[in-house]
Amino acid sequence: MGVYRDEAEYSSEISAPRSFKALVSDAQNIVPKLLPQVVKSIQVIHGDGGPGSIREILFTEGEKVKSVKNIIDEMNEEAMTFRYTTVEGDILEDKFESIAYEIKFEAKPDGGSNNKININYNTKGDYEMSEDEIKRGKEMTLGIYKVVEADLLQNPHVYA
Repeated sequence: MGVYRDEAEYSSEISAPRSFKALVSDAQNIVPKLLPQVVKSIQVIHGDGGPGSIREILFTEGEKVKSVKNIIDEMNEEAMTFRYTTVEGDILEDKFESIAYEIKFEAKPDGGSNNKININYNTKGDYEMSEDEIKRGKEMTLGIYKVVEADLLQNPHVYA
């Protein structure tokens, strides 16, 4: 098994607590609402939504990926950190054992936030990831964040 790591960092006008609430605490509501053409639903299928819980994401018809299951490893609202691991679903194909994500929202003095994402791809056997695959994974994750950020900018009262 190999491990491929990638990281992304982006700056946002949205405060760290608002970003955390939208993208972590209430993702099951806001993401399907803002991306109905891609995400059908996000629901907790085991646990209370905190660490150890399993979230299932169902994608709409026509998407390459039909569903994924994520185990929530850590959800710390005070530290504004979130860790989860994709352990099941089409996205893993026959290439990956799991994909682990670490996300940290950091407050900026101007009221916005710096947001860091680390992604660890745990591959099966001797599978080697291409730079293009890594790039697509990062772009998909950041794309969701940008859609949520745009909505929060248009609706400053939401998660305030």
